[in-house]
Amino acid sequence: MKEKLKIDIVSDVVCPWCIIGYKRLEKAISELGIEDKVEIEWQPFELNPGMPPEGQDLTEHIAEKYGSTIEQQQASQQNMTDIGEELGFKFDYFEGMRMANTFDAHLLLEYAKDFGKQTELKMRLVTSFFTERKDVSDRAVLKEALIAVGLNADEALARLDSEEARFEVRNKQGEWKNMGVNSVPTIVFNMKSAVTGAQPVSTFKQILGELIAN
Repeated sequence: MKEKLKIDIVSDVVCPWCIIGYKRLEKAISELGIEDKVEIEWQPFELNPGMPPEGQDLTEHIAEKYGSTIEQQQASQQNMTDIGEELGFKFDYFEGMRMANTFDAHLLLEYAKDFGKQTELKMRLVTSFFTERKDVSDRAVLKEALIAVGLNADEALARLDSEEARFEVRNKQGEWKNMGVNSVPTIVFNMKSAVTGAQPVSTFKQILGELIAN
């Protein structure tokens, strides 16, 4: 039996283009009917590793990081909201929205991988942040997400206080950076080829079609 095509998605739970990229990839997989021929693994990347525990006002954060004006930010958010709608994902940007620290979320995604629930938890966390106006660095929100996907919340949350688990995630982030990943999403196929950014569905279909055929 042919081995599954391994797809690593390096991303962050507060990255809008990561969810758009994933939904387009998912659409391409579904249109090609190859759900049983691919295996997806999410890899950790923090857009803002230095984000303080209380987070930062999103408008202020984007202005500081990218120099975008409020008008530019609003136009970009509207664009993402429209694209999200086409893909069945709801972006709910609001005044006073805050960027959150995502390190703990990545720790829990590593935990979820052992139970085959990684994609489910990823989608739950992304939805909590972008659709439900929740702070994904808040342990109560994280607990809610774990329970929603049927994971043992107490066992998972205990990981957040494990130095070993924290080190592993930091190490993993470092490995991807060392491989040259410096923007997300970066989608890696069989550890051989990669694309960055939220590519169109047609591009994903072309890449997947070629890789599955070989």
